[in-house]
Amino acid sequence: MPEGDTIHRAATRLRAVLDGQLIERAESRWLGAVAASFPGRKIQSIEARGKHLLIALDDDRVIHSHMGMTGSWHIYRPGEPWFKPPQRAAISLDCPAVCVVCFTPKLLEVLTATALRRHDYLNRLGPDLLAKPPSDEEVIARFRQGNNLPIGQAVMNQTIVSGIGNVYKSELLFSLRLHPLLLVSDMSDEQLLELTTLASELMSQNLSGRPRTTRHSLDGGRFYAYGRSGKACYTCSTPIEVIRQGDAGRTTYFCPHCQALALHSP
Repeated sequence: MPEGDTIHRAATRLRAVLDGQLIERAESRWLGAVAASFPGRKIQSIEARGKHLLIALDDDRVIHSHMGMTGSWHIYRPGEPWFKPPQRAAISLDCPAVCVVCFTPKLLEVLTATALRRHDYLNRLGPDLLAKPPSDEEVIARFRQGNNLPIGQAVMNQTIVSGIGNVYKSELLFSLRLHPLLLVSDMSDEQLLELTTLASELMSQNLSGRPRTTRHSLDGGRFYAYGRSGKACYTCSTPIEVIRQGDAGRTTYFCPHCQALALHSP
């Protein structure tokens, strides 16, 4: 599942093979005729912003992708068979020594430099927790704008901080013993800062490309709560529960004992 660390890893891998490369061929089921204008253009930079990836061309246009729940960027040698069916490819870019393919993204669009500067959603993104650390004041101010939200929803709101997805949400709340229905207004500034600091640390630890983990144990369990509904909590043996939160019904896994809501009420 793509989260902030996934996109930063993808940007690093793509940067290593694409930076400065000339596009020789481009095909896109999503962009149609626009992709026909890519050959002859050089790739100028690759940037991750939260869950968004931006590939800048030398004519001031940017290929903007958002992976959603299932999207991914793949790198192949010229002529190498793809791991996924071609009909799932949203775009492929062929350069002299490499072919990169984006499969099943949530969003794929081409922006001019002006459109990028004015892009409503990208401009509203909260600070990327894998980029330059935001100031404490900015973190607190952004979370306080969502004071009426449960923390299980607020931490996933990309306009507050960007990069946290379902996996890190559940793991962060478990690690800090926060019930997912606890309102932001009932949290202290110190708790909010502790949460974002831990989020940055956990995502940074998972930039190597190895299977994502937040728990290091010889028993093989990589997560404390995520994906463990009905299984015993590693700390207290209470069965892990799952709820759906927000309009999108995103899943949150938690331990009802270790994260008891009453422990955090005023």
